[in-house]
Amino acid sequence: MSYYIHNVPGRLRIKTPLIKKNQSIAEDVKNLLRPIIGISSTSFNLITGSIVINYDPKVITSKEIVSTLNYAGYFDLSKAVTNDEYIKTAAASMGQVVVKTLFGTFIESALEGSALSFIAILV
Repeated sequence: MSYYIHNVPGRLRIKTPLIKKNQSIAEDVKNLLRPIIGISSTSFNLITGSIVINYDPKVITSKEIVSTLNYAGYFDLSKAVTNDEYIKTAAASMGQVVVKTLFGTFIESALEGSALSFIAILV
């Protein structure tokens, strides 16, 4: 997951690979957001590439903040995944793992006996 957005009114978390392990870019983003009225604080996690922005939703919207970051080149909105999309993708991947595991267990059990046992299971 390269670009990620999770918004609860007043608190916006985004992840961008540009921030990951890059203190200089994080400082640039902080300087970009600092003068914007309605943003009360920003915090960065350079290990994950995450930015948490606390803001007043009566003054500024999360869309305006994300648009600012997108326009400045620090975030690619076209590649962003929302929290709901992330959970849906993770659940689908987990389902595939479960199906593969069950099928593998079935085949393993079938092959423990002879080839004739395997054919009998299939019929």
